[in-house]
Amino acid sequence: MANDDPQGVKTYAGPAGGWGALKAVAQAVRSQMGASADTRALLQMNQPDGFDCPGCAWPDPKHTSSFEFCENGAKAVTWEATAKRVDPDFFARHSVAELFDWSDHALEDAGRLTHPLRFDADSGHFVPIAWDEAFVRIGAAMQAFDHPDRMEFYTSGRASNEAAFLYQLMARAFGTNNFPDCSNMCHEATSVGLPKSIGVGKGTVTLEDFDHADAIFCIGHNPGTNHPRMLTTLRECSRRGAPIVVANPLRERGLERFEAPQDPLEMLTLGATPIATAYHQVKVGGDTAMLKGMMKALFAADRADLDTGGDGLLDRAFIAAHTTGIEALQADIAATGWDVIERRSGLTRAEIESMARTYWQSERVIVCYGMGLTQHRHGTENVQQLANLMLLRGNVGKPGAGICPLRGHSNVQGDRTVGITEIPTEAFLERLDRAFGIAAPRKHGHDAVAAVAAMRDGSAKGFIGLGGNLAVAMSDPQAAFPAFRSLDLSVQICTKLNRTCLLTARESIILPCLGRTEQDVQATGVQAVTVEDSMSMVHASRGRLKPAAPGLLSEPAIIAGIARAAMPHSAIDWEGMVANYDLIRDKIEAVFPDFFDFNARIRTPGGFRLRVGATNREWDTPDGKAHFIVFPGTDEDEGRDDTALTLTTIRSHDQYNTTIYGLNDRYRGITGRRDVVFVHAEDLAALGLAHGDRIDVVAGDRVLPGQTAVAYGIARGSVAAYYPEANRLIALDDHDGRSGTPAYKSVAITLRAAA
Repeated sequence: MANDDPQGVKTYAGPAGGWGALKAVAQAVRSQMGASADTRALLQMNQPDGFDCPGCAWPDPKHTSSFEFCENGAKAVTWEATAKRVDPDFFARHSVAELFDWSDHALEDAGRLTHPLRFDADSGHFVPIAWDEAFVRIGAAMQAFDHPDRMEFYTSGRASNEAAFLYQLMARAFGTNNFPDCSNMCHEATSVGLPKSIGVGKGTVTLEDFDHADAIFCIGHNPGTNHPRMLTTLRECSRRGAPIVVANPLRERGLERFEAPQDPLEMLTLGATPIATAYHQVKVGGDTAMLKGMMKALFAADRADLDTGGDGLLDRAFIAAHTTGIEALQADIAATGWDVIERRSGLTRAEIESMARTYWQSERVIVCYGMGLTQHRHGTENVQQLANLMLLRGNVGKPGAGICPLRGHSNVQGDRTVGITEIPTEAFLERLDRAFGIAAPRKHGHDAVAAVAAMRDGSAKGFIGLGGNLAVAMSDPQAAFPAFRSLDLSVQICTKLNRTCLLTARESIILPCLGRTEQDVQATGVQAVTVEDSMSMVHASRGRLKPAAPGLLSEPAIIAGIARAAMPHSAIDWEGMVANYDLIRDKIEAVFPDFFDFNARIRTPGGFRLRVGATNREWDTPDGKAHFIVFPGTDEDEGRDDTALTLTTIRSHDQYNTTIYGLNDRYRGITGRRDVVFVHAEDLAALGLAHGDRIDVVAGDRVLPGQTAVAYGIARGSVAAYYPEANRLIALDDHDGRSGTPAYKSVAITLRAAA
């Protein structure tokens, strides 16, 4: 058994950010944009007159003119603004069968798509096709289906509000609510769970609230990789003395210390700002146990304070005026023993009581959480237990306090706001019908899991992807890949080639679109689009670069082209809306009243914030109250052996969702490879394994073979492997029963020496 570090594995000792981040940005510029790189794109990102970062959804600081971006945002821009091209000659040289053997990194690294393409089954190659012919073929295939529900309309969070609104309009005018969406795979537990608790499936804070918070809790997220601009905010909180309490299975450098690349003094002195005041390594799947433990400690301290003549630690005035259900919650917490809490969470009672003490000693608390909380079989319940904790001290709806879900793609929240949902409300559909003179379907449609299952079972036969790489992003590629290949129609609207494009159907068409960095010129001139960040701020985005190829169409123009071909007798003015995006925004305003004066407000630098009722203690629930919600459990699977290992999938630092920028994971010390599994050294030893051993990861009859074990700072009983490679360990039906979110972070596994 190996004892030395294997190739490409070493300890990373530096902070997050710093010179390493600047070096990585320089390398990305050189490799993608060339020596004569047009770096204007980086200078225009997140600026009032520029474009919104195509990466994460962390908000901009009041849209000032500051040079504000991060390493991964820069990678996203260079990836899109690359000088590399994937043109018809590329496809003449490379068959689909050959390309399928390329890595995910190599496929996207080949460059920007330049022409519409159609798969030619006789030659096994994609061949160029004219835009009009592509639309005609797509429309004919859609019309040939015996029911609109044969179609699945997938949306990536990269799409703008304008594109997403037209897309949902097209699908509903066609006759279906089948809207698998990237939200289904990340924060659907938030969208489903929080409305039951506080009346809205969004965060309740603004960026300015962080200036006033007395404490920040970070649960189940990794800002150094997934939302690096958040580190600037956490750094400011740390420097003014606000405690930052972290609960996360892995030791993540971005949660430990940060060297700001845009702070000359910190860079020159090689200094770094500590982030976490306390770092608690909760076991994968142990979040509810930890949250219940914090509430148990809070209830005990509240009783003790009352017994000594104090006013108690709960916000009783808030609870009485704004909530319901606290008695049932108290009974559930009282029935949950500390032995179960400690065993399931992997934390000691003293650690949890310490977390609770920081919570009750702080008047204003913000809790930030990511997919470490949502991508579980009980992700919805995890989110609701967090809401319970916050409601107990009135930490929702006051300055400096609130719930902060950390979204992924920069408009994943906005897409849902403007109608991308498989479960539309009647009020929304009535307004949509009035605005366009249609009769939208009322039957609830498919989410991502249901869509792939329908494709697998043969009930869905057509698919259009507005961005994204669904077959790779989805759990269970053993089911997803054949499902895509069984389709009669597959249309991919994208900027780059990805593996889903190569899962060819009877009719497979790739439609290349403009990127967010590029000028969008329509009949009335240059257009702007809008996006909504994770704190409900809506602002304009204007690409400035020359398009990657002549003739590229925008996403709204492509959607309109498909709609006209599929519904030639539609009375909807597709051409007019594409000619002037102001007309799309007028219709968004007509369907969604919170977008009042949309075109006027979007022309204000920084845009505007949509109404979030809970921010103002307005609870949009049936009874107008916030609800304490009981979950009588503490773990993903109460029947699981306490000694069993649980695997979580993670992203590398050279990655954004399924986009693999490179093969390094700098902050975890991994270089040039992705075939590694992070395990606690004592868990390896208990299995007779060691750091550097070649192992198989086994989940029932599913195997991720030939990985290298890396002894790492991870909670006992927890294992981490890279997404999407580890998706093969997760069955399609292994998901949260309420939100449908795949259980990417709830995988019961064993490890064995590789054959």
